Amino acid sequence: MPRSRRSRRHVEGGALVGLLDLRRLTSTADTNDPGDMRARAPDGTGVIERDGVRVGYEIFGSGEPTILFFTSWAIVHMRQWKAQVPYLARHFRVVTVEGRGNGNADRPDFPAAYADQEYVNDAVAVLEATGTSRAVAVGLSLGGRHALQLAAWHPERVTGVVAIGAALPWPLPSGFDDVRETYSGWEKANQNYWRADYRGWVEFFMSQVLTDSHSTKQWEDLVGWGLETDAETLLRTVPAVVEPNAADAEQVCQAIRCPVLIVHGEHDGIVPYEIGVALARWTGGSMVTIPRGGHAPTVRDPVRTNLLLHGFAASLAAPRPRRMEWTPARTRRRRALFVPSAIGLGHARRDVAVATELRALHHDLEVHWLAQHPVTEVLAEQHEWVHPASRWLASECAHIEAESGEHDLHAFQAIRRMDEIQVANFHVFHEIVDADPYDLVVADEGWEIDYFLHENPELKRCPFVWLTDFVGWLPMPDGGETEAAITADYNAEMIEHIARYPRLRDRSVFVGTADDLVTDPLGPGLPTVRDWTQAHYDFAGYISGTRPSMDRDAVRAEQGWRPDDQVCVVSAGGSGVGGHLLQRVAEAFPYALQRLPALKMVVVTGPRLQPESIPVPAGVEVRGYVQDLSRLMGACDVAVVHGGLTTTMELVEYGRPFLYFPLARHFEQQLHVPYRLRRYCAGTRMDYATSTGESIADAMTVALNKPTRSLPMETDGARRAAALIAELLQ
Repeated sequence: MPRSRRSRRHVEGGALVGLLDLRRLTSTADTNDPGDMRARAPDGTGVIERDGVRVGYEIFGSGEPTILFFTSWAIVHMRQWKAQVPYLARHFRVVTVEGRGNGNADRPDFPAAYADQEYVNDAVAVLEATGTSRAVAVGLSLGGRHALQLAAWHPERVTGVVAIGAALPWPLPSGFDDVRETYSGWEKANQNYWRADYRGWVEFFMSQVLTDSHSTKQWEDLVGWGLETDAETLLRTVPAVVEPNAADAEQVCQAIRCPVLIVHGEHDGIVPYEIGVALARWTGGSMVTIPRGGHAPTVRDPVRTNLLLHGFAASLAAPRPRRMEWTPARTRRRRALFVPSAIGLGHARRDVAVATELRALHHDLEVHWLAQHPVTEVLAEQHEWVHPASRWLASECAHIEAESGEHDLHAFQAIRRMDEIQVANFHVFHEIVDADPYDLVVADEGWEIDYFLHENPELKRCPFVWLTDFVGWLPMPDGGETEAAITADYNAEMIEHIARYPRLRDRSVFVGTADDLVTDPLGPGLPTVRDWTQAHYDFAGYISGTRPSMDRDAVRAEQGWRPDDQVCVVSAGGSGVGGHLLQRVAEAFPYALQRLPALKMVVVTGPRLQPESIPVPAGVEVRGYVQDLSRLMGACDVAVVHGGLTTTMELVEYGRPFLYFPLARHFEQQLHVPYRLRRYCAGTRMDYATSTGESIADAMTVALNKPTRSLPMETDGARRAAALIAELLQ
């Protein structure tokens, strides 16, 4: 456990995170995923008990071989493998074993219970309980040690070992028992300090686990898991942790007869790189060195780690006959893969519009879609072909719904906490483009694709187009200095990505004009949103969804609305977050009816809310998913919506008056969208927290009686975007 050779953070571009007090960060930011939304739920769970000590395990998938994941030191638990399990379980059977002292395992009160042999015997008991004869043993740090020991002590159980940053041996620094007035650096590896400030120890230790820049979310995860145990439990593990010496390690390694892969970061701040070199030599195994890498590539570089694990496990599997089809390039049709964001149906509508214009420019172009519900509803209406691998995508909407409160969604943190889902979904995307030749990929706010391609540029397979209607993570005021620092760090990483690999995005297309961009800085020492975007994006103007020209009177007649009816359409998007808003606006109907006797109110719940879940007063009509909601929006007299860009801009296009309620703490709806709507002189902004039935009715009345003076908006955005993209197919 040597002193780290690198500082805790290094951020180019002058971002504030290098100066961030990390202890203050965890005092104000969540360190665990709310609701523990997972990319893949286990197919089975269980508990084994040995000598009165209970240890939990989970099972995923059904392929061969089985991969057995060991938990590392008791300072974490088996959720440490959250970035690996969903992808690997689609190809292999995966079993995760909890480690004594944390998570779903007992915390025995005597040190002998934490001996290496006990962890290994727990794993053997789990193999027995799950009917597993042999497995590929995988572990990080102390888990890597236990994986090697399992292979040495129970060779009949192990087909191969992957040991990452393996702590064999792992001596504590000297002075573990010293009493000091103050403790700094590795002096915190001290029993007295652990008892006095356990949180401080966890935070420091995890800062050495993650010596890579831009690792705030991973660090928060690790700290949160570490705080699920306590100092006394961790102290009981120390005698076993320090027991093996180099001679013991060599003896274990030389007893191993199966294939071994050693993975070690060159700048590992916990286990010296030289230990990894020695383990590879003693086992005769292969070694992957991660230049400038830290201790935990499983969390900081999950995609590359996952591909290593997949390749190793696949090499040990029994050969299986495969049928493949290969089409010579000269006979292939050109194909594009569109990946729309699932958070909001507007992405799908505008993407279909762009794809339609793109096919008009390239008549031979075949368009495939990698998409999930509810976007697939829109694609089905348009008779678009959804790739069958879409069924493997983990639900982004379910995650967003789990993160939301009463008209409250901390969008930035929700997307950060979607990291497990994003890793899993990137692997689905990568497998598609790796197995099948595409001429073009268009990702509409597919954050995981853009991020992991920049982190792993060698995985790019064809021209890549990035499409978005906002740029820049902006902090909400109630997040204080902490959120300002973290958003700046994310923006700094984005800037570094583009500077390092400027051609990874063959086109960056902004849905709007430069005047639609806020002028806030991306962070201390960083350019403004507008300046940086103008330097790195092409501008398509606003992109409306594909829809036929509309006769407003005909639509009203079709809906059964009389000419003198004053129709209010209430909608809150497709993600399922807006149920509270729908109910509150519906409750305003009796007040509005007093002011507007000809009022009709139609509440549209969308594809993820059931109409019966929204209680409404008499006279309010509730509909579920409406195929072409834009027709209702264009035909109504006033609308009430949330603060999403697509819905509000649709109303701007139709010239309809509307009230909009930005979700609390949703940086895009609170900052980016209102900025654009102010430019168009459109809409009346409302505050959900302070709005009552009477105030909503008053605002609705004013909006109906006030002339609409919205600025005209672009009508050729889809065509312009398609023209920019089409150049890549020449």
